[in-house]
Amino acid sequence: MQFLLAFVVVGPLIGAVAALFPAPPGLKGRSPDQAVLRHGVTVTGVILLATLVLAAGFDHDHPSKMQATTDISWIPALDVRIHLGIDGISLPLLVLTALLTFLCALYSYFKLPEGPSPKAFVALVLLLESGTLATFAVLDLLLFFLAFEMVLIPMYFLIARWGGAGRQAAAWKFILYTLLGSVVMLLGLLLIGLKSGTFDMVALATDNGRGLTSSVQVTAVLAIGIGLAVKTPMWPLHSWLPDAHTAAPTVGSVLLAGVLLKMGTYGFVRILLPVAPDGMHTFAPYLAAFAVAGIVYGSLACLALARPGAKGDLKRLIAYSSVGHMGFVLLGIASMTPTGVNGALFANIAHGLITGLLFFLVGAVKDRYGTADLDTLAGATGAALYGRAPRLGGLLAFAAVASLGLPGLAGFWGEMLALFGAFDPAEGLSRPAFLTFMSIAAFGTLLTAAYLLIVVRRVCMGAQRDEPQLIADVQRYEFAAWTPLAALTVLAGLWPAVLLGLTDPAVQKLLAGGKS
Repeated sequence: MQFLLAFVVVGPLIGAVAALFPAPPGLKGRSPDQAVLRHGVTVTGVILLATLVLAAGFDHDHPSKMQATTDISWIPALDVRIHLGIDGISLPLLVLTALLTFLCALYSYFKLPEGPSPKAFVALVLLLESGTLATFAVLDLLLFFLAFEMVLIPMYFLIARWGGAGRQAAAWKFILYTLLGSVVMLLGLLLIGLKSGTFDMVALATDNGRGLTSSVQVTAVLAIGIGLAVKTPMWPLHSWLPDAHTAAPTVGSVLLAGVLLKMGTYGFVRILLPVAPDGMHTFAPYLAAFAVAGIVYGSLACLALARPGAKGDLKRLIAYSSVGHMGFVLLGIASMTPTGVNGALFANIAHGLITGLLFFLVGAVKDRYGTADLDTLAGATGAALYGRAPRLGGLLAFAAVASLGLPGLAGFWGEMLALFGAFDPAEGLSRPAFLTFMSIAAFGTLLTAAYLLIVVRRVCMGAQRDEPQLIADVQRYEFAAWTPLAALTVLAGLWPAVLLGLTDPAVQKLLAGGKS
């Protein structure tokens, strides 16, 4: 298990380096480009398989216990250690990352975005996977920061070199926002490590802030929280996200929404809640206020983009929807209760599955029609996907109703538990304030349903001509890339105990200061 976790983290990095070298003579296939794309599918497939074996070997009877741990001294002078481990909180995110990266590699094998060398594309995707997996597996604050930063450069180049219109400006905005947030976050991490005498996240969680004064905790939460909030993204630090999603290639949008946004909220749960509980208690009402502002703002922005005549880009609309959905995650965390934090973690996974599927589908619609402009797609008679490409239209409608939180699908449970957490927040937090936040968030669910149903009506429905223009329906490779996400969305919705059974004991232990 120790070797397997280390391999999952380091394997994509080795694969990224190997992708830059010429393929061996027997593995070249029809062309060097095909060989390197096949290499990407193979490496991500092996990592996914290793992650599933790791999940199968995980002790599900004790999900609060750190498992598959590796603890090696790295920089003795600062007590920085190569410390890896997983529990019920990080394991689902590890599997989600490996799955989405594999599906993106598989999709790219058949539908490579226009841009420079495929070698560079595959190497960047694998480097991105390694950094993301490391973020969810490391247990040292400085290693967490390094892994957190490791994903920025590959995502920058994926947007800047393989993106669409406006890609250079979007890539610069992405890198500047996230780097500035990271500088502030590093100061907070150093403050905690130097004041407590250790950067070990397990030891810090067990200490539960007892070795840190209230002023240190408040300062650390403010600094680290800003860096994490940029990556989440939290309103009003979200403005880089719509541009990045609109310009990014399809697989870039899938990985950005499905994986990278989770790194911010994971940091709130893994670091701030257990390490600086007094500081989190101070800022929890403000975090909740920003969260519900994001929910309403994201929904209103989507409604504005969806209305006729607004020239709204469908990818941009889905990006703004992520601001709203991640608001529910932050609201659950701000409640500082097991119910709310479990809801936040569930919503994280649900958002990765559903929004990843939505970006795949919107990318497919854009490929077929040559545009993602909603007015152009609707036109005089509507894109009418139900009649022209019924499987594609059906999948888009399915992903939309899953995103709006239809009971029985994955999107429902996370949002409901986050609202329940706000209904009865942790001791010492103002219940009237959190009831107000809960009411505003609940209103946001109605707005979410409104704009998603408008999108379905305008894109999937519409009057049919006598001889409707047929477009290509779902292809085999698209079916292979999208089916796992749709199936898991249904499975998580019908059987939420699979995920909650993993996260709940770990969350209980985390909030109790390392005590099971």
